[in-house]
Amino acid sequence: MKLSLALASSSSAARKIRRRILLGALLLATLLAVAGALAYLTRPQHATAGVAVSTPPVGSPAVKSEKPHPGASGPEAVSPPSSTREPLAYAKAAAVAVWSYDTRARSQSEQITLLHRWLSQRTDIVDTDSVDSQVPSPTLWGRMADSGQYATATASDARFPDAFTKALRENPGRLTEAYVYAVTVTGKQSIAWNNSPKGGAEARTITLAVQCRPHHACALVGVLPAVAQ
Repeated sequence: MKLSLALASSSSAARKIRRRILLGALLLATLLAVAGALAYLTRPQHATAGVAVSTPPVGSPAVKSEKPHPGASGPEAVSPPSSTREPLAYAKAAAVAVWSYDTRARSQSEQITLLHRWLSQRTDIVDTDSVDSQVPSPTLWGRMADSGQYATATASDARFPDAFTKALRENPGRLTEAYVYAVTVTGKQSIAWNNSPKGGAEARTITLAVQCRPHHACALVGVLPAVAQ
């Protein structure tokens, strides 16, 4: 009986590992081989809410902004932009959401639930676990809550990684139904806690997979396990 349970547990773990490997391979293939071309060609040509929504040509200078994302210090920091169709702008906002938290206002599970609002509805490509892993464990979250820890963030730079742009240059006509972009975002996270409102700050960099389908607002697909330059 114990052997059967051990074998079942081992099989379940193996299936989970294989699933993560397949998801990672699918995501990487999507990002580097087929993503972005059609979304760029069908990009909107107008701007909304002060955000440029026309996608710059791949290989152009990165979009930069030193202004904090609105609401970065509160629960609204994890509310997805309502109509952003431009992957660089959306990735910056999503990165701010990932880096921002407030243990005084939300539980660990509530933080994860709010981040899930950013996710694409395409369950065949979305990597939920990669987003969940950005949130501290329940135990660590509890310790952080004991000291009233919270973090705000800003995103100063967003760009398509070189490997991504190289793939698109080599296959400019390749289209995909996924419309997924790889975007590397850099910024700053400021952490504070009880009796230390200024706390400390450090630079952050993250590479996100962002889905921007024509005529749809962008959505988060996942967080890459390593930063792509």
